[in-house]
Amino acid sequence: MNVIDLISNHKGTAFSFEVLPPLKGTGIDKLFHTIDTLREFEPLYINITNHRSEYVYKDLGNGMMQRSRQRRRPGTVAVAAAIQQHYGIHVVPHMLCSGFTREDTEYLLLDLQFLGISDLLVLRGDKAKEDASFMPTGDGYSHATELIGHINQFNNGFFIDGSPVKNPGTPFTYGVACYPEKHEEAPNLSFDISVLKAKADMGAQYAVTQLFYDNRKYFDFIEKTQQAGINIPIIPGIKPLAKLSQFTVVPKTFHCDLPQELASEIQKCKTDEDIKQVGIEWSVAQCKELIAHGVPSIHFYTVSAVESIKEIAKRIY
Repeated sequence: MNVIDLISNHKGTAFSFEVLPPLKGTGIDKLFHTIDTLREFEPLYINITNHRSEYVYKDLGNGMMQRSRQRRRPGTVAVAAAIQQHYGIHVVPHMLCSGFTREDTEYLLLDLQFLGISDLLVLRGDKAKEDASFMPTGDGYSHATELIGHINQFNNGFFIDGSPVKNPGTPFTYGVACYPEKHEEAPNLSFDISVLKAKADMGAQYAVTQLFYDNRKYFDFIEKTQQAGINIPIIPGIKPLAKLSQFTVVPKTFHCDLPQELASEIQKCKTDEDIKQVGIEWSVAQCKELIAHGVPSIHFYTVSAVESIKEIAKRIY
């Protein structure tokens, strides 16, 4: 079964979450601890993020610096396989344009096929830190729609050079990202919704939102997508605030607004523990309202928030 089948066959609002592959050389124990903390809530699936390589600089000790590319979080495919094998939980690795050539994409599809993993979340991904705007790697893709086209071609039995795939195996199914407050690079929300419609028309089965803290923006977004003829499920993405620094970092990084009521409560906080409790209460209220409106699933972003999500899940599931 794929994500849509799992959600469709689930009674009530489903639970899922996203994890990061461990930093290079740190082992998988911390990631497994995250899953152990949350698996009592029976996640239908776990997303595994993917990360492009970055430039790193090594001091050669002679006044010179050596620049090289390094992938700080390798192993998305291996982590997905490890989770599937260790826990038997359905996995959804991210597939990116960012940092990957077309050949890289093809081999990722083949590796996943060998492992029997056929669900993906297809994303453009972030630009490289050193670039002013998004730049594809080599002959890689600039837009998620192009990456979707590659996956569709593979599903139809052809490699990117047009040669046949002798054993295409189980077709890949995929979801995509969407942005209730619009993508930072979109000129307006209507344009951004037209991009989502293109993804849905090409075969995306569902969309997962960027994190948000104002449910009204999610509900308004759903209304606008339906008016645009988008009929795929749109799963809300939730990330509870857990640190004082996130008061300014989260809106800047994820291009989302904090409602004034939430901002006022945060301004009263003196410690990370204070804001953690505010974040839990706010997310519980968010989730209860979303569930009351019949959302098919809620997807949680776990970075720096695993214990908060455990408390939230206890109170809503």
